[in-house]
Amino acid sequence: MSSKAEFKKLTYLTSRNIKLYFKDKMTFLVSLITPLILLVLFIAFLKSTYESSLISITQGFNLDQKLIDAFTGGWLFSSVLATSCITVAFCSGIMVIDKINRANIDFMVSPVKKSTLQLSYVLANLFSTLIVTFVLLVVGLVYLACVGFYISFVDLLLIIFGIVVTSLFGTLLANIIWTFTHSQGVVSGVCTLVSALYGFICGAYMPINTMGAGMQGFVSLLPGTYATVLFRQGFLNGVLKEMGKTLPNEMIEGIASGFDVKMSFFGHDVSTLALILVITISTLALLGIFLLINSLRKKQLKKRIQ
Repeated sequence: MSSKAEFKKLTYLTSRNIKLYFKDKMTFLVSLITPLILLVLFIAFLKSTYESSLISITQGFNLDQKLIDAFTGGWLFSSVLATSCITVAFCSGIMVIDKINRANIDFMVSPVKKSTLQLSYVLANLFSTLIVTFVLLVVGLVYLACVGFYISFVDLLLIIFGIVVTSLFGTLLANIIWTFTHSQGVVSGVCTLVSALYGFICGAYMPINTMGAGMQGFVSLLPGTYATVLFRQGFLNGVLKEMGKTLPNEMIEGIASGFDVKMSFFGHDVSTLALILVITISTLALLGIFLLINSLRKKQLKKRIQ
């Protein structure tokens, strides 16, 4: 069979999986639980809390309210994107739904390669996550344009890179787990757990510096934390640079460290390049694990048939 025909099947299956995700309103809403929680927390508590923190830190300096609004807004949307890249990826997979509905049995007897089917699940999962996260990015950029916009083109590229790589990381991690899952209860449990817990362990709900020493050491070992800091830099570098025209460098450094724009790994500062490398290498490692698992499962299936 020609590669062109197989590509058409891949395109059709990927499109079918994306449509199924957006058609299921409950699954779609569950995947947005974490961003919604963050928005509610921001409106109710976080905005005023972070504004008060900035005002107390910069006491004695006339800091423009526009800068404060831009900083708190950038902190919010960096948190929203950092969590959404993972939580949406976990909740937008169609693989397990097909297993539960026995649709996978139909695919097994159809003239579709197992690798094509598997790839369609991954691509659909990734594209669905990217669609949601880029919509959130546009919302964030519009909000910042209204209250105070200080994001440069380079910072925007940094954010886009973070979205793509972190979404791919979340997609691969989710599909590795879904490969061994056949129960709706397990899927719901994992989605709920990830949606509720991930925001805490990646530093999206609260700055890492406010955690205990043991927790700080733990989260510094997680790739998601590096993605969160990368988003922080993309959204807040420009604001801090503008604040630097009014505030002394020591104060800017303190704000950057206190609000996770800068990160240290057991006392050593982590550069932007290091953040990118950690996220990229972690994603490639997951890709290798995913390919290895599917290769082993393919060999096991051949043995059973023989």
